[in-house]
Amino acid sequence: MINGKQSFLDYDMTKAFSGFAIPGFNVEAIMSAQRKNVEALTQANQLALEGVQALARRQVEIAREALEEATSLFKELSQPGAPQEKIAKNAEIAKLNFEKGLATAKELTELVTKANTEAFNVLTKRMTEGFEEMKDVTTKVA
Repeated sequence: MINGKQSFLDYDMTKAFSGFAIPGFNVEAIMSAQRKNVEALTQANQLALEGVQALARRQVEIAREALEEATSLFKELSQPGAPQEKIAKNAEIAKLNFEKGLATAKELTELVTKANTEAFNVLTKRMTEGFEEMKDVTTKVA
């Protein structure tokens, strides 16, 4: 079952193979493994989706902050002042924006890496379990 609903694997495939009795072929074990595979894929997809959503939310926040900062900067730079002060202020602003841009790129990269790692870990765990299940099934047959 996935999210409380009977899946294709739970119903159709199990029924289709339930009448077959092939020596050394445990239909229920195979179907159980496939259900777990689908559940792991579903969980990995959910984690990936949540990661994309978190990234999108953060990008919107960054855009909003940048707009607010640009508006403030425009007001500040439109004030009267000595040319030397304006040049010095522009250089300082450029440096701060560069540093902030690097920090933002690092933050977004970390969000993507976290989401990918979580999804990959789910799939890796399931693959490891699947290999153990296969080993157990083949050991019982031999």
